[in-house]
Amino acid sequence: MIKPIEYEEPFDENEPFAGLDDEVDDIFIEDIDIPPKVDIIEATVDFFGAASPLVEAGKVGGRPYEPRPQQAEMALRTAEALRDNHNLCVEAPTGVGKSFAYLVPLIHYAKQSTKPVIISTETINLQEQLYHKDIPILRQIMGVEFKACLAKGRSNYLCKRRLRQSTGSRKDEFLPLTSMLPEIERVALWAEEDGEGSRSTLDFRVEPESWQCVCCEGGNCGGPKCEFFKQCFYWKARMKWEKADVIVANHALFFTDLKMKQEDDLDITLLPTYSAVVIDEAHTLERNAADYLGLRVNSGATMKTMNRLFNPESGKGLLLKSGEEALELRAMVADAKEESLKFFHYYEKFLEEQSDSVRRVKHPNVAPDLLSQPMNKLGRQLRNYIKILEDEDFKLELDAQAKRCDAIADGVNCFVSMSCPEHVYWVEEERNGLTLNAAPLNVNMLLNELLFAKTFPVILTSATLTVHHQLDYYRQRTGYGHGAELVLGTPFSDEQGILYLPGSDMPEPNHPDYNEALVESIRKLVSITHGKAFVLFTSYSALRYCAEELEPFFRRNGINLLVQGEQLTRSRMLEEFKDDIDSVLFGTDSFWTGVDVPGEALSNVIVTKFPFAVPTHPLVQARCEQIEANGRSSFMEYSLPEAVLKFRQGVGRLIRSRKDHGIIAILDRRVVSKRYGSLFVNSIPNYPQKKL
Repeated sequence: MIKPIEYEEPFDENEPFAGLDDEVDDIFIEDIDIPPKVDIIEATVDFFGAASPLVEAGKVGGRPYEPRPQQAEMALRTAEALRDNHNLCVEAPTGVGKSFAYLVPLIHYAKQSTKPVIISTETINLQEQLYHKDIPILRQIMGVEFKACLAKGRSNYLCKRRLRQSTGSRKDEFLPLTSMLPEIERVALWAEEDGEGSRSTLDFRVEPESWQCVCCEGGNCGGPKCEFFKQCFYWKARMKWEKADVIVANHALFFTDLKMKQEDDLDITLLPTYSAVVIDEAHTLERNAADYLGLRVNSGATMKTMNRLFNPESGKGLLLKSGEEALELRAMVADAKEESLKFFHYYEKFLEEQSDSVRRVKHPNVAPDLLSQPMNKLGRQLRNYIKILEDEDFKLELDAQAKRCDAIADGVNCFVSMSCPEHVYWVEEERNGLTLNAAPLNVNMLLNELLFAKTFPVILTSATLTVHHQLDYYRQRTGYGHGAELVLGTPFSDEQGILYLPGSDMPEPNHPDYNEALVESIRKLVSITHGKAFVLFTSYSALRYCAEELEPFFRRNGINLLVQGEQLTRSRMLEEFKDDIDSVLFGTDSFWTGVDVPGEALSNVIVTKFPFAVPTHPLVQARCEQIEANGRSSFMEYSLPEAVLKFRQGVGRLIRSRKDHGIIAILDRRVVSKRYGSLFVNSIPNYPQKKL
């Protein structure tokens, strides 16, 4: 699909939320006395001092408070950055308590500003933890009145107008498939009881295709003109954002908003104007920026857009109406579908030429642009058709589809002509069809311009930002500047872990006997802790081989084996792993990061192979070429540092508190056979070492 672009209805600048019901106004727009200004530095130092309210509170999140000098230092440096209006980049290892360290000075800063502050997170888990756990604690003990809210993209919210359309007499026009109706009707019952209207509060599963028919969308939102505006779930949430001191968002929303600010012809944004930004889990900054500031056109999403207009197989769609104009548009949809199939077929053959699921596009016009003109024509004709209609709801829905047609046409034209400068282009086969991708290679320059060189302070933090205890690589890749840097030590003891290194009998990963040796090593290591292990792979083929070979051993020893890619979802696998402390989890990419399993359940992390990025992936390849073109080593300046950071993320799954103990094993012989192996070992705590 095309990268999401929100189209907002213009509002009266003086009364942007006029008309929303009085109940919400009473809660969020009451007059509050402006508190006297406090010294942010003094207030922060006091909070983390000997008489900290955290100590008086007794327990924080169920745990007694433990003073940590690293946390106090991070809080002080954050307060200084906010006061002096400069940026700050902080590596804060697990256990530092970085959330409180930035929240306390940030809350004081927000209360003295006329604009809210933004916290952006990568994962839903951290977003929920901040809003539902950390912020309520601080609200109770800081002695500061402040408002905080969660910010989610509008598609997370139910649209009552679209729900009525999809369940009313014209449901055949608004629902692509009759089979969706039972789900939609269940959503309607839920909406009568739920006050938030957010998909996350659903207590039953709704298929994405069904939710897409009833969720809020920028392209067909009538704003104050909508009869449901007073009860609108999304605009109630938006009003909370406008009146909040602290907004907890996610990277998807934050970077989509940043992309919209980049567009010269779009004087609209998703987030309110903010006075400061904290980007937590900032180790993904370059990846998120490349993703959301780039281009993406998907064949499946393109076909869904046209089926939404009219699907001859189901006999449903927005153009179901009779009449000459509707029939003409149906014919245009059919033509566009045919051209779309032809267009994407060129790229299917392009992939088949190299028998690969991913292939870089190095030259323009690899395929003829058969699609942008039909989509542009369809969009124009839809707008002409809208002019003769009277039903405002219907016009909004069709106008949204017209905008999608325009976006697809623009995306296809840009991709075929390769008109975006400093971008790498590639085609990739995915579950929902073929995707045309373009990502900027100058992410560091874009971020410096769009983020770090602005007038507000930006705080970056993560547990893993440094390579060899230096931020040079991170700064180079992200364009971070205009501020200070801070690398904190771990509050945990080196004695909490043991590091196992491969013996001389362990072959290197490219040796034909490697997988067999891997199986034997995993067997020995898992026996030490009787399960309780994460086994981290870099390929599904190695994972499947080891799982098949070791399954009988695990069964005989009463160890539950959980394998990524089988029946269970990632979240369900984690739940089962935590519940059964004698289990072993075999995982690939997504289990290297963002997983928190404190306690005995995870006592063993096994790294089967260093996580070097696939060198043939177009984005990796282009980045390496860019470095080599400047006469430098892409391995030393990109591939190796990236692998070290990913390795640190994986190893960091083990020790999550001062009570945790366990073992870490590296089964990649290059850790001892290659000179760069020491870079991996030196990047983690100095655990006692053993040979396997």
